[in-house]
Amino acid sequence: MAETPMEGSTKPASLSHRPGLLILDMVNCFDFEGAEDLEPSALAAARHIHRLRGEFHDRGWPVIYVNDNFGEWHAEPSSLVARALEKLNAVTELLKPGPSDYFIIKPQFTGFYATNLSVLLPQIGVSRLVLSGIATDICVLFTAADAHMRDYDPWVPRDGVAAENEKRGQWA
Repeated sequence: MAETPMEGSTKPASLSHRPGLLILDMVNCFDFEGAEDLEPSALAAARHIHRLRGEFHDRGWPVIYVNDNFGEWHAEPSSLVARALEKLNAVTELLKPGPSDYFIIKPQFTGFYATNLSVLLPQIGVSRLVLSGIATDICVLFTAADAHMRDYDPWVPRDGVAAENEKRGQWA
């Protein structure tokens, strides 16, 4: 049976309600204050995200890295990844972006502020978001709130996020 496009859209109906996986700030050097508290739980979360990313790839669903620029305003995604890998970082090594993945650089705590994420998601047919990454009580929380305000259906798996402080992570 042929798929019919949504009204006013050229995308097949099956692409208009699919989930997208957001991986927040996991391309990281862990060279900031508090990183020693965050990195072990980030590695545990990375293992779960790696499995989840594989499931998304298997289904042909989009994987979108949304990452801090670490104050490197001229950086492009490949240089941020290379910088993190130079630090022999197990988190980034496990989750380095693949050729079919999207990569958005964010300047602030939310993946939506001053980025093209809100333009990209409808273009690739995403209506539900699975949010993963660090930190649960900062970037994940603010991105989830922004996703909710934009009528996305966000879900944050507990084993796919990490925070410096477990109590704050649980609160978020």
